[in-house]
Amino acid sequence: MGLMAWGRGKLGGWSPGGDLPVPELRFTVLDTELTGLDARRDDIIAIGALHMQGGRIELGNAFQELVKPTAVLDGRTVVIHGITPSELEARPAIGEVLASFLDYAAGTVLVGHCLALDLAFLNRDAKRSGRAPFRNAAVDTLSLFGWLRRRSVDHPAFALELPAPSLFDLAEAFEIPVEAAHSAIGDAYVTAQLFQRFLPLLQQAGVASLSGLRRVGDPRRQLASLADQEGHTHF
Repeated sequence: MGLMAWGRGKLGGWSPGGDLPVPELRFTVLDTELTGLDARRDDIIAIGALHMQGGRIELGNAFQELVKPTAVLDGRTVVIHGITPSELEARPAIGEVLASFLDYAAGTVLVGHCLALDLAFLNRDAKRSGRAPFRNAAVDTLSLFGWLRRRSVDHPAFALELPAPSLFDLAEAFEIPVEAAHSAIGDAYVTAQLFQRFLPLLQQAGVASLSGLRRVGDPRRQLASLADQEGHTHF
């Protein structure tokens, strides 16, 4: 089953406590590293996440786990994420890691860059391990960027002409330092800082609550472009 099929109807189905204002929302900003992009044969090999309370990033309670895959790592992805087969040999399987991550993300709004991809794999593995899919509300930073750019928000970073800029394109545009590219926890931290940059811009544009964030940051908007994207480097 392809990415599109997994993503449709699986994202953003749950709301913590109704339409709360952003400062009262608790977020889990996450990233996964994968053996590849094919949900029929590839696997998650790392999950990294941070909590945010409103616009404040909490660095003291990060989630980061390596996962032993059933899929074989090939050299093309090892070059990108830098995780070798020997590092994963003694790590827990995805079912065990998912149980911990579900607890970590409980009651929070999920945030990610091209989040549909992460959720497609997480929900596939939840189903395989007999768990319900993630029902958290979900917000995608690439969708937020696109929405802000269409409104010609007064910030030089929105002059970026790439149709679907990567996390690192946006990090450079918003002057966010990248110290551990393509590590799950490093990418989650960059995503959290990007989301932190967006929040005051969104508030100025009238998006100040959960319902507004879900409306303009719907991860499903990115599914088509992800499915069509060749050479996507979000492993």
